[in-house]
Amino acid sequence: MLLSLLLQVANSVGLAVMGAGIGAGLVALGVGLGIGRIGGSAMEAIGRQPEASGKIQTAMLIVAALIEGLGLFAVVVCLLISFNL
Repeated sequence: MLLSLLLQVANSVGLAVMGAGIGAGLVALGVGLGIGRIGGSAMEAIGRQPEASGKIQTAMLIVAALIEGLGLFAVVVCLLISFNL
C-alpha cells in the first residue's frame, strides 16, 4: 500500500517535471520563431523603404525585447513548476 502511494507520487512529480521541461522547450521554440519572423519582416521593410530603416530597427528591437521578456517569464514559470513539486 505504501509502495503504491510512493510510486504514484514519484510518477506525478516526474510527469510534472517532464511537462515543465517540454513547456520550456516550446517557449524557446516560440520565442525563436517570433523573433526570426520579426527580423525577416524588418529586413523586408527596410529593403522596400531604406529611408525608414532607423524607425523600423527601433520598433523591431522593442518588439523583440518584449517577446524575449515574455519568453523569460514563461521559462521561469516552468522552472517554478518543476522545483516546487
